[in-house]
Amino acid sequence: MSGDDVVRIGLLGTGAIAQVVHLPILSQMAGVRVDAVCDADRAKAAAIASRFGISRVYRRDEEVFAADDLDAVIVCTPSHMHEEQAIAALESGKHVLVEKPLALDADGAARVIAAAERAGRTLMVAMNTRYRPDALALKPFVQGGELGDVFLVKSAWMNRKVRVVRPTWRHRRATAGGGALMDLGVQVLDLCLWLLDYPPVARLVAHTHPGEGMEVEDSAVLLLQLRDGGSISVAASWSLVAERDRHYLRLLATRGSASLAPLAVYKEVEHGLLDVTPQLAHGNENLYTASYRRQLKYFIECVRGAALVDLPREQIELMRLIALAYRSAEEGREIEA
Repeated sequence: MSGDDVVRIGLLGTGAIAQVVHLPILSQMAGVRVDAVCDADRAKAAAIASRFGISRVYRRDEEVFAADDLDAVIVCTPSHMHEEQAIAALESGKHVLVEKPLALDADGAARVIAAAERAGRTLMVAMNTRYRPDALALKPFVQGGELGDVFLVKSAWMNRKVRVVRPTWRHRRATAGGGALMDLGVQVLDLCLWLLDYPPVARLVAHTHPGEGMEVEDSAVLLLQLRDGGSISVAASWSLVAERDRHYLRLLATRGSASLAPLAVYKEVEHGLLDVTPQLAHGNENLYTASYRRQLKYFIECVRGAALVDLPREQIELMRLIALAYRSAEEGREIEA
């Protein structure tokens, strides 16, 4: 890190997630500066650099990795590029935050984690739903056993239907690795498993619905049976016909229940039911933006050495389960995990 204690960041990719989330948040953070932006479309990168006051514009990611004054790299490129770019950034001595998924499969995720271990650098995956204020408030109830044994977690992320005029990288299997399940479902499944500390999975079954005008599914449903007898269900869709997107989670346990969006926690007591829902600070920022702000803040703290984060080894298991889900859908049967 530079002598002025400013964390200098290079950003790979200038798509929606970079423009709508990362750059607006990072530009407001004290002691942080995005010093370089890189995109194959240099004109687009230059326009975004001008908008956010970024000094350097690159077309080749190798130029970012070679910049010795950069402390960290944030990878916001299409999914098939994540593995190679994350490894190269780590090997160049940079701390790395990667948009999900970490890689397109479990082996790729393992290779990135091994690179981080060799480099001794921070590696985080942008599973931002873990950093939602309501999710952070719920987890202690689950971890501490206050609600009893969890036997069902039901969750979904369904986005409003948008007509695909011209398919993008998200709609091609080679570049995205999958459709709604890989885009939205992977985030929701990670949240469910994270709340339960990534329990062993016994078997799973999945179904997908083909998207119109694209190579990948526009909707998917996944059911996992855990070895302890519990179950997790996940639904993901790009084709919700409604006024707004839907993202929810419901958790049932032997002595209580809970939900996200909205946050609610109930537990049984001797004489009935007790509402133990934590009171969160109310602000104007939505939960999605707040989750990214918290995650980026924590990443910067890790880069500074003020916080520690374990290597995201659970992402290997997550991508293994996603691969099994696609196999289940293709073969039309339940798969032993």
